[in-house]
Amino acid sequence: MRLEMTPRWLVGLLALFCANIARGQDYGWAEQMFEKLEHDFGVVASGAEMKHRLKITNKYQQKVHIVGIATSCGCTAAKPARDTLASGESAYIDITMNTRKVINHKEIKLTITFDQPKFAQAVVRVKAFINPDVLLNPGEADFGSVYKGTDKKLRMSLIYNGKGRSTITSLVCKNPNLEAKLVPVRQDGAVVHYELHVTLKASAPLGELRDQLVLVTDDPASPHIPVMVEARVEAEYSVTPELVSFGNLAPGERKTINVFVRGKEAFTIEKIESEKTAGTFETRLPKDARTLHVLPLTMIAPAEGGIVNEEFTVTIAGREDPITFKVYGKVVAPGGAAATNSAGTFVPANPN
Repeated sequence: MRLEMTPRWLVGLLALFCANIARGQDYGWAEQMFEKLEHDFGVVASGAEMKHRLKITNKYQQKVHIVGIATSCGCTAAKPARDTLASGESAYIDITMNTRKVINHKEIKLTITFDQPKFAQAVVRVKAFINPDVLLNPGEADFGSVYKGTDKKLRMSLIYNGKGRSTITSLVCKNPNLEAKLVPVRQDGAVVHYELHVTLKASAPLGELRDQLVLVTDDPASPHIPVMVEARVEAEYSVTPELVSFGNLAPGERKTINVFVRGKEAFTIEKIESEKTAGTFETRLPKDARTLHVLPLTMIAPAEGGIVNEEFTVTIAGREDPITFKVYGKVVAPGGAAATNSAGTFVPANPN
């Protein structure tokens, strides 16, 4: 058998070629934007739905764009809150792991691909140990949308198989806006069936709530088992958008933007008021009660250039405290001159 040796000069040329490719695919810049490149959910119940937010910050002068996220397992998904980040801007990538079809140790690889300012990929590793002896249904306490000032309760099923060696010793709830209780239902040998009662209190503030309850066991291998809790607390009445931007207008120009006022139940609007910009705005107040009012707010740009920056109050029948929204616009006079806006009282147009 004849052996042919590769010439040394060819080996050197191939090594140089590979090194140049490696330098051309320097993905380190993408990984440096992440607060960390791995997350461990720890020991979790079978059937649990676990969630984590991974922070990413654009440390560069150029705009960064996420073109896609691939996952090595269908049990895990990831989605960025925003796929485009300006220089210095931060956002979160929401990672969700569903453990219904997996048990024991699981490690998943997320590949985040960027196409701006240049192509790169960052790899994030997510892992968990799914304990087959703990079964949770549903996978999390998800309250969905809840109006502020309202108590809401959920019940979950929990099955724990201590195999005669371990038990659940306590349930920890550190969030003052939540209340949780573990109630034994029945026992089949070493298997204990529970109901997990979770209450979102009326004291919960507006906004998103995301927290965990913790099941404490005397099993050294899995002493703490988390249970996700999520809710979105909304106001009984809300205005959208909270900031109405009319942009740039020429003197005398009219522009109308719809303002949406929503309520938990049907309601009527008594009046809309502001302290400045006399004769600058018009709207029509509906007379009937609805859960959603669409108010066409028209801005008539003053003759003088300037900034219009105003806050409006919406008074709802039977409600002591009004709700508010803000309005911004800029009147650009001929030649681009801008001055201050006039003062006055907002007077709604008479409804037809």
